[in-house]
Amino acid sequence: MLTLEKAITKAIAYESRIRDLYREAVAKTQDPKGQKVFQTLADDEQRHIDYLEAKRTQWYEEGRITVESLMSPIPAPEVLAADLEGLQQTLDREDRRDEKRMLSKALQVEVETSAFYRRMVEQMEGDARAMFARFLEIEDGHIAAVQAELDYISHTGFWFDLQEFDMEH
Repeated sequence: MLTLEKAITKAIAYESRIRDLYREAVAKTQDPKGQKVFQTLADDEQRHIDYLEAKRTQWYEEGRITVESLMSPIPAPEVLAADLEGLQQTLDREDRRDEKRMLSKALQVEVETSAFYRRMVEQMEGDARAMFARFLEIEDGHIAAVQAELDYISHTGFWFDLQEFDMEH
């Protein structure tokens, strides 16, 4: 079982890894819409790092943490589903191999990060558990957003786990 200090340090490493991946994606993606998605995700991950660093400092100075609200500009999965129709009309479905590759890599790292937060929710207590639970909620939203974008630009026939068309009928 990790101490809170080690858990926060490990969380910062996860968040830094995914932030750096999104920053790389911004630089490699030619499509402005794709760049905006990646930049929004990178900025959100940086906010997570800043928050976690503040909590680590608080832990060092006070021997405890308090949990403040942590917002995310990434819509909740249910909001993404509600916006499905509008998003379908605005997204360009041209071949975007680099973006697909970066999204696939991002999805893998987001899943790993979410799994880490899930373990921390199971292991920690009190404010630490509440903090990691909020990070888990946000990272699960990131997974949904990345998967939705990947499904759509990959022409899988799905968008946010909803079937767009049925080849059987």
